[in-house]
Amino acid sequence: MKPKPVPDGGDVWLAGVDGCKAGWVAVMRNRTDPDNPVLKVFPSFWDILAADPFLSIIAVDMPIGLPDFISPEGRGPEKAARKHLGERQSSVFTVPSRASVYETDYRDACATALQTSSPPKKVSKQCFFLFPKIREIDELMTPELEERVFEVHPELAFWRLNGGREMSLPKKVKSRPNPDGLDQRRDLLVSKGLPQSFLDQKPPKGCGRDDLLDAAANSLIAERCLLGQAEPFPTSYRRDERGLRMAIWA
Repeated sequence: MKPKPVPDGGDVWLAGVDGCKAGWVAVMRNRTDPDNPVLKVFPSFWDILAADPFLSIIAVDMPIGLPDFISPEGRGPEKAARKHLGERQSSVFTVPSRASVYETDYRDACATALQTSSPPKKVSKQCFFLFPKIREIDELMTPELEERVFEVHPELAFWRLNGGREMSLPKKVKSRPNPDGLDQRRDLLVSKGLPQSFLDQKPPKGCGRDDLLDAAANSLIAERCLLGQAEPFPTSYRRDERGLRMAIWA
């Protein structure tokens, strides 16, 4: 991956983005002032694309690129990422076909997923709850936007930042935040240069502590994308029927 050209004049801003109840939480970092990240919640993904300051790289934790039919290998990125995550691999949800993602009823989504996959697979409830945000990006995404927008996954980001080792503690236990696991991730981010006071701040309404930490990790992958250091998973990624690449970057 080649480094991105730095825009002439002005500062270069990067963002790590994660979905949250309030919309999308972004940790924005200025390349000329990396020690002072900015936390902001955006109501829509369009607002992130149109943000001021302009965000040169947006690393977002949400599937991008949706096949019309899911083959035995799946979409591709999920299987490639899980290979590296050990006990954390359950955090990577299987993404169904585009037609299934556009269903708004869970039973209909499962029925459509069964018809558009081989072997036939239903949809997990966890993934179904992400459908509105997946649709939000899918409706905006174009191959041209791939210069700015990269699909990432927090646990693969932490794996990369942790020297190619998955985090030893879970982020959640029985669907509840695990303080020890969150502290472990915060400490790793601090070791990579992010201020602890920033990471320990009270999250905005509609944003959890895990959302903040995930967005922060994604912001470091955004920098890797800018510098040409990020790698796609899988390396030989495919594109969907609309020409969108299907790869998680880390």
